Amino acid sequence: MTACPSIFSQGSCSDPSCPHEHAIPVCELCQQAFGSQEDYEEHKLSKQHINRTKGETGMLLFCPVCEKYVPGFKNWKVHVESAKHAKVACQKGLPADVRPEEPDDVAGHEYCTTCRRHVPQRLWAKHPSTPVHSKKAQFARYRSALDEAEQDKHGVVIEGECDFGVLSIADGEKGQTKRLSVRLTAPVKVSIVGFIFASHRGGISYCAPSPFAVALEGSSHELTFRGKSLNFAVAFYQKFVGTYHDRLEITFEDRQLRKRFVIVRVARAVIGDQHDHDQFGAKSIYVPRKRVTREPETEVIPGPPMPSFDSAIKYVVPLPMANIPSSLENVLVRDSQAEILRRLRETFLPRSLNTSTYAQHFRYLLWIEEYKMNRDLDFYDIANADLTRHGKYFYLAVPGLAEKRPSVLMGDTILVQSVNGPQGRWFSGRVNVVRREEVGLCFDPSFRWTLNQRYNIRFKLNRFPLRRQHQALSDVFDEERVVFPKSVHIPGLAPGAFSVRRLKNSHIRSNERQLQAVQSILHLPKGSLPFVVFGPPGTGKTVTIVESILQLVCQSTGTRVMACAPSNSAADLIATRLKAALPPAAALFRYYAPSRNKNDTPDALENCICVSRDGLFTCPPRAQVLQYRVVVATCVSASVFAAIDVPRGHYSHIFIDEAGQATECEVMVPIRTMAGPDTNIVLSGDPKQLGPIIRSKVAQQLGLEQSMIERLMKLDTYKLPERQGYSVIKLTKNFRSHNSILKYPNERFYDNELVQCADPQIIKQYLGWSHLPNARFPIIFHAISGQDAREASSPSFFNVHEITQVKQYVQQLKSARGNFRTVDGDIGVITPYHAQCLKIRASLRGVADEVKVGSVEEFQGQERKVIIISTVRSSREFVEYDLKHTLGVVTYIADTTSTVAVTRAQALLIVVGDPHVLQLDALWRQFLNYVHDNGGWTGIPIPWDPSDPVDDAKACDKDVAESAQTEMDRFMRALEAMTLANVADDSEDDDAADAGVDRPWRDIE
Repeated sequence: MTACPSIFSQGSCSDPSCPHEHAIPVCELCQQAFGSQEDYEEHKLSKQHINRTKGETGMLLFCPVCEKYVPGFKNWKVHVESAKHAKVACQKGLPADVRPEEPDDVAGHEYCTTCRRHVPQRLWAKHPSTPVHSKKAQFARYRSALDEAEQDKHGVVIEGECDFGVLSIADGEKGQTKRLSVRLTAPVKVSIVGFIFASHRGGISYCAPSPFAVALEGSSHELTFRGKSLNFAVAFYQKFVGTYHDRLEITFEDRQLRKRFVIVRVARAVIGDQHDHDQFGAKSIYVPRKRVTREPETEVIPGPPMPSFDSAIKYVVPLPMANIPSSLENVLVRDSQAEILRRLRETFLPRSLNTSTYAQHFRYLLWIEEYKMNRDLDFYDIANADLTRHGKYFYLAVPGLAEKRPSVLMGDTILVQSVNGPQGRWFSGRVNVVRREEVGLCFDPSFRWTLNQRYNIRFKLNRFPLRRQHQALSDVFDEERVVFPKSVHIPGLAPGAFSVRRLKNSHIRSNERQLQAVQSILHLPKGSLPFVVFGPPGTGKTVTIVESILQLVCQSTGTRVMACAPSNSAADLIATRLKAALPPAAALFRYYAPSRNKNDTPDALENCICVSRDGLFTCPPRAQVLQYRVVVATCVSASVFAAIDVPRGHYSHIFIDEAGQATECEVMVPIRTMAGPDTNIVLSGDPKQLGPIIRSKVAQQLGLEQSMIERLMKLDTYKLPERQGYSVIKLTKNFRSHNSILKYPNERFYDNELVQCADPQIIKQYLGWSHLPNARFPIIFHAISGQDAREASSPSFFNVHEITQVKQYVQQLKSARGNFRTVDGDIGVITPYHAQCLKIRASLRGVADEVKVGSVEEFQGQERKVIIISTVRSSREFVEYDLKHTLGVVTYIADTTSTVAVTRAQALLIVVGDPHVLQLDALWRQFLNYVHDNGGWTGIPIPWDPSDPVDDAKACDKDVAESAQTEMDRFMRALEAMTLANVADDSEDDDAADAGVDRPWRDIE
């Protein structure tokens, strides 16, 4: 439906039968109004709009160093990082890092007040007729018309207001009324001929009815000079949390002139919790953090060594430094992203990826990622910090330490500089103590501390995990059957040719695919290609891996197994289950890095660890290690066994669980350092779920974000169903979720092969719960028209309306009785933004302290009876920011991340979000249609026709879709694909660094 021409030109419409749209879509950011919603949707994907979301205005900026004009902030960034600019600054003795100046007058240019930019004089005559200027002028006229429409006129004055403020749900449901008084201040004859809210006009299908209503009190429509006022009652009725607004159009007629005119009043209301808005609303205006050139560290005074920590393990094989080559760093520092990619491919990266170029390719990807990790770590710099002294330690409070933002472990390095101290002079302190919110440091004796002194703080990246990966890549092990397996490497025997006599876990006997996986692994010929256990959510892949290890150990006394996982929590799970089932003679060793906190380890593994006299985790002597039948470690920490000279090939089998969450470089640490010609390798995971967290967009584009298991599953060698049982097994029985929760991801991404096998008593617990829109469907989509926000210098978003709604659901669950009784541990809250996590936790304090609130990464491999997802975003203007940085709204029902978030739920899934924003992505829209069709929708009505087919192509960028993966091949990237190519930026820019705030730091040792 097209927009009403009268609204465009006059800001109002006096035609009561007008068939056009009166709610005009506008883009405040680009200052444009649109004739239809379709035009607006198309505009949001335009390069012009995307650049504006990143702060680009196109205005001329003056460089005081080079004394020249630069067009736009994007070009300004390139200019100030150029060698020419640095050279001029050096010659003039000026700092190269200068702020741009916005000139008032530019020689040879005229300033257009409409477009707010300088236009060359040679183009000035034609400028008013250009499309850009015309759109800006139209927007200015539209804005002016709206302002004019709200003005009293022709002697008619409207008194009162339609702002209802913040109302409780009870008050909104009961209904509230405000009055407008209309009086005549001139001797004219005027009558009221109509009044209507703008949203009531036009006859749009699937347009939510306005919560506002208006009625004229009394029967008279005539206004008389100095006579009695006429009154309107404006009512507001709404029971759902959110922000609501509409435009009341009152049409008058001057009876003498027979001319109609309109006066508009804006109605506003918020349904929510006033306390939540006061406590969790933005306390200050968001001011983007500007990246500045950091003062170089010209003199660093090292702290005292940590003998007990540094000598906890007796390494035999030295660890290489593997520093970033200066030639590579020069490219990463100065060039645009497109130029970085071009120069990397041209100068550094091999032309093709094969066994001989494999190590070189991934070494450079690791260095690229390390460079970005360092830049992201800069965000956590602290200015004017306090240090408190207790004995030999100086304690520093670290905001976000408990959430691993940043991650600080024992042995890490932190730099400290006295405020107003000598420039470039820093003291390096090793972390000796790690507490929940502070760390204890030791400095050189020359460090002078006083009670009132303030300090600047810098966190330094722990390079040991990266160095261990470089060490693995430098190893000579490069067997084709492991890295690039082909059909000739596939075992020849049929997968059903073997049997397992006595299972440790008897339930596997009734699970054909699990049993088949165990049989295949048990009878793999020596030196086979990597065997993949493809385990969709809740299908028991870890159970399968544990059973396979137990069978191998019992089958032969010569079997030695190394079991790894990318995280300590996943490795602990394997070790705990093995410990419970292994025979006493089959010794198990769980290795932890010395930096690991003893309080974070399971009690059940107490007899399987090694601790030094100083209380630090360590590794036993080589001779003792060789006696263990099974060793368990994280992928990166597994390098310790090669470092203490355990011979290559000592382990007959290497298992990598949750392999989809690890980078290929991490997986290669145990493989390239310990595998021999006869070693068999088993990878388990789900390539369609959450992959490794990669911070660099350049490294992402070059393939570091693709896990090894994902890469292998794209080869014909692992093609299903042909290779089922030979090189891969796909598990299909789901033991976690209710079928309604499983149905959408199953049909969309798993070829509808998953079969619900979960305990009915658990998954059916909430059927019939009074707050379910459909008592037989355990999914709720709660549609909210909210408002997201940011505050201070934090780029992370939050949404107070969703905080209120999430808290309400938690309270309703905890107050339920009988079969619906719910405790804190049954509930998990997933949200993409760190700020929202913190505020939801704060809102639940004293209400549900033990409810886990975190990002989807923090829930990987876990499950809860109830999962509540807060999507946060309600401002369309910034959706591109999310897509560009693979955050937020789009990553939670799109692609791998959504699959993780949704499939954590066993019995009840609640999604809280703004459908107007979510519908911009095809996968979101399909999921919401599924929920709506099954009666699970509540809140504001669905704003589209759910029976309309969803065209993926309209929401997904073609170029990315063609060059990326198959349809489910990363449910997260499909979401990114919506704008990634369109939003393609030429730099690892400041907002990319901001996006890193919402990405958690992983501890992989």
